[in-house]
Amino acid sequence: MSKIKRMTLVKIHTLLAAFILPITIMFAVTGGLYTWGIKGEYDSKSFNLPIEKPLKPNLNILLALVEAELAKRDLSAPTGNPKIKKVGTSFSFEWTGSNRDVSFAPTRDPKFAKLKIKETSWYRQFVQLHKAKGGILFKVFAAVFSVGLLALLITGCWMAWQVPNYRIMMLRAASVGVATFVVVVLMS
Repeated sequence: MSKIKRMTLVKIHTLLAAFILPITIMFAVTGGLYTWGIKGEYDSKSFNLPIEKPLKPNLNILLALVEAELAKRDLSAPTGNPKIKKVGTSFSFEWTGSNRDVSFAPTRDPKFAKLKIKETSWYRQFVQLHKAKGGILFKVFAAVFSVGLLALLITGCWMAWQVPNYRIMMLRAASVGVATFVVVVLMS
C-alpha cells in the first residue's frame, strides 16, 4: 500500500477515534460500574389514585391513563417503550426511559391504583442510555457508535498489518484475545 493511502487511513482512524471518544467513555464507565452494581439513583414519588373500575392488563388503556397523569403533573413521557409486566396473577404497567421511569399497578383496594414516578439522577440517566432506554436520536447515535468502534478496530488492525514488525505482534495479541474471550465465556 502506498504512503498516501496509509496516511489517509491514519487520518480516518484519528478522526473516528476523536469523534466517538465521548460516547465510548460513557459506555465504558457505565458498563464497568454496572457490572459492580453501581447503577445510579432515583428520586421516587408514589401516588395512590382513585379509579372508577379495577384495572385490567390492557396496554392501550393503561398508557392513556398514565399519559393523562403525567400531563397533570406537567411531566414528559419516558423515552422508552411501555409494557405490561405480569408477576404471578398480578401485573403492572411499566414505562422506562433515560429521564424517568413510571409504573402503574392495581393495589389491594380495587378502588385505587398506585402510580410511581422515578426521576433519574444524572449518572442513572447515562446508565439508562446505555441500556437503550433513550429516544430514537440516541439509539441512532449508539448504532453509529457501534459501527464507528468496529471501523476503528478494523483500521487499527489494518494499519498494524501494513508494518511487518507490528503484523506479528497484532496477530499474537488477537490470538490471545480470542483465547481469553473463549476461556472467560466458558468459565462464566
